[in-house]
Amino acid sequence: MTKQQEIQIFDSKKVRTVWDSDTEQWYFCVVDVIAILTESSDANAYWRKLKQRLKAEGNETVTNCHALKMLAADGKMRLTDVANQEQMFRIIQSIPSPKAEPFKLWMAQVASQRLDQMQDPELSIDQAIADYKRLGYSDKWINSRIICIEVRKE
Repeated sequence: MTKQQEIQIFDSKKVRTVWDSDTEQWYFCVVDVIAILTESSDANAYWRKLKQRLKAEGNETVTNCHALKMLAADGKMRLTDVANQEQMFRIIQSIPSPKAEPFKLWMAQVASQRLDQMQDPELSIDQAIADYKRLGYSDKWINSRIICIEVRKE
């Protein structure tokens, strides 16, 4: 399984994601999504309680969530619960929040963009350049990275 970890941005907040090339699915960090939707001071505790409630209701979504190592705030790779797009929608439905609908639309957009990028790799390059510019990297730095990539391919 080839995994590509990325940080996605929703409403100026980071969501850790992993792309699984075997299943061609994004996996979203559940705690990051919960933190955004609930604005909870302890998203981990909220998720633990929500998991208990969903299991008690017989919801299999929680059972099907699995843990992957992702970069934590302390800089270490730690296991964290992740959910694919379908599972994430089910979890979001269980969270009372006015932010849920925009988040569902954003998740669908992220997945759609990645599928488009797989069909046309040039879109990935364009997105990377736009992301680097948004993060404040200079055109000179970006162009030097592109040249390095081209040299490695030869």
